[in-house]
Amino acid sequence: MLHLPVLITDLGLILAAAGVTTLLFKKINQPLVLGYILAGLLVGPHIHFFPTVTDNESVHIWAEIGVIFLLFSLGLEFSFKKLVKVGGSASITAVVEVFFMLLIGFVAGKLMGWALMDCIFLGGILSVSSTTIIIRAFEELGVKHKKFAGLVFGVLIVEDLVAILLLVLLSTLAVSRQFAGMEMVFSILKLCFFLVLWFIGGIFLVPSFLKATKKLMNDETMLVVSLALCLLMVMLAVKVGFSPALGAFIMGSVLAETTQAEKIEHLTKSVKDLFAAVFFVSVGMLIDPGILVKYAVPIVIITVATIAGKFLSSGMGALVSGQPLKTSVQTGMSLAQIGEFSFIIATLGTSLKVTSEFLYPIAVAVSAITTFTTPYLIKTSEPFYLFLERKMPQKWVDAISRYSTSTAGITTMSDWKVLLKAYTFNTIIHSVILIAIIFAGSRYLQPFVTEHLINGNHGIIISLVISLVVMAPFLWALAIRRIERKAHAHLWLNKKYTRGPLISLEVLRISLALFAVGFLIYQFYSTWASILVALVLIVLAMTIFSRKLQAFYDRMEHRFLYNLNAREEQNKQPEILPWDAHLTELTVSPESELVGRSLIELAVREKYGVNIALIERGTRMIPTPHRDERLYPNDKVMLIGTDDQLASIKELFNGSTKENDEGYFPKKDMTLQKIVISSSSPVFAQTIRESGIREQTQGLVVGIERRGERILNPDSNLVFENEDIVWIVGNHKKIPDLLRKT
Repeated sequence: MLHLPVLITDLGLILAAAGVTTLLFKKINQPLVLGYILAGLLVGPHIHFFPTVTDNESVHIWAEIGVIFLLFSLGLEFSFKKLVKVGGSASITAVVEVFFMLLIGFVAGKLMGWALMDCIFLGGILSVSSTTIIIRAFEELGVKHKKFAGLVFGVLIVEDLVAILLLVLLSTLAVSRQFAGMEMVFSILKLCFFLVLWFIGGIFLVPSFLKATKKLMNDETMLVVSLALCLLMVMLAVKVGFSPALGAFIMGSVLAETTQAEKIEHLTKSVKDLFAAVFFVSVGMLIDPGILVKYAVPIVIITVATIAGKFLSSGMGALVSGQPLKTSVQTGMSLAQIGEFSFIIATLGTSLKVTSEFLYPIAVAVSAITTFTTPYLIKTSEPFYLFLERKMPQKWVDAISRYSTSTAGITTMSDWKVLLKAYTFNTIIHSVILIAIIFAGSRYLQPFVTEHLINGNHGIIISLVISLVVMAPFLWALAIRRIERKAHAHLWLNKKYTRGPLISLEVLRISLALFAVGFLIYQFYSTWASILVALVLIVLAMTIFSRKLQAFYDRMEHRFLYNLNAREEQNKQPEILPWDAHLTELTVSPESELVGRSLIELAVREKYGVNIALIERGTRMIPTPHRDERLYPNDKVMLIGTDDQLASIKELFNGSTKENDEGYFPKKDMTLQKIVISSSSPVFAQTIRESGIREQTQGLVVGIERRGERILNPDSNLVFENEDIVWIVGNHKKIPDLLRKT
């Protein structure tokens, strides 16, 4: 008798329960994540009315895979360039929110008498909002085009990175069980080091690899290669002491910078959805309804703390960053929930066995409640702003408005700021690369050479020389390369005040490069004489081969920048950001009445108060289009306007098709029909054109069978005869009425 493995039985049970509950939640228009959690609760060990999953360990392995692909998907939507572009407002808002929510969670836990680790993890759980829930709510409410939505998306991007940092710090804290200051600092520095290294290496190698293999890639191979890259980075992250989730997130963010990002995201979506479903079901399996009843009061307290705390902290952060009061209120009320990352942080505490059993189900319960409240909070954010504006003292409202206006104009940078920013990036990037080469040479290259190729001192010398050759371009870039020549020249001309600091910066750069060389040599030879000799030789070599090093480095830099900017160049759009209005993109629906009409006919500026800044038609960009330019189906139009103006014109772009419209024709009504003509038929003895079949029945005569002869696509002057068998394609509801009436 055949035996079905328990894992397959459990997986079938999980997916069956998930399928039923998600269909139900889809029907009642609720987030699918909650359906998955309910499915986990039903098939979990705490409810016995339904079949129960038996092999929990294997399910947790599937759930771990789900976390990996969930973070990989978030990385594909993240991208480090997006983080750079979100600007100060989103960064400040996110940092303020995370700091205060960490504090609120910790204090709330302490007031309820919880253990230290429970309080710390509660703060982490409450600090990150849900990207999935917010995007879904914005789409359902139709507010993605509004100004505050852009700020919210920016905050979510920053929060993703903060959440990754929290995972690393909480893991370190959970292992040490104490606030070891130096250990935490080391963990942060280690994380930053590998983030920079992986990002630089990934951008240099992965897009080049995808470009070289593009002709060999179909959908199947692209999916396999993408998942392989993800899992390879997961293995590498675990190897250096980080979580698998971090590796998946990093590879996703690297692939997000490639021109294949959208395709990879589309191909991996089904895989992510499958394993993410298993993860969220496993979340529900850990919920004990008895614990939820027992801790009902803490759940209410934490829910109130989450909604109120996130509203106040996010709103305050947005105000501090210079956003208007309305945008700040809408942002704060949009971010008032917890979601995917909160589950992952709670799972971390459970897997490391450092948190109490009640924390996990409480976190899930709070997430479920705040998921339900999010759409209503977003809906009421504008009325609540109007209420606040009426109740606040007028001088407060005026002060906030003045502050917002004044901060919006701060965009200039002095020469010193430009130069110091460039020097800082140059030093950090090349220092990270040099440190990586030093450790790779001493820990891996030298043992490999001496053990497998050349033994003894000769092997050490060869390893050292190879390491120095690889380091040479980056040493040149760190110590000698000219950065921001224009700003440097301006500052150098001011002899009295600036030449001293500029010379100090150059000395510092050269010192760092020499230290890197000395540190490398020290890994191979610990005598000072050998270090000094090697330093002299490397200085001479860099002086002699300076031009070749510069040319080689320029080629590498060009390749890196090309890979980094390829996706942006492919989808390049002009940046047009006026004062209180903002830019949004709408697509011309084929059913829209805009189709085929010129801009002067539409007069959208006169009727709706918006400006058309750009039309994207396939690969063609039409900036500031001429008034005679016409709109066509699927044109992407960039519009400038306020929230209300853009909302008023949105329906015009979407168009609508109703069954009672004159031109409406359901596809299902189009059929092929056979009609036999008799002498009593109304079309008898008439030509096809005279019969009015096309006009009255929306039909087309495609064939006639007459006395055994078949006529395909007959001429319109052909006359219908008795016993003709006529084949007509058209509206099956109208054709019989015309041809059979007597």
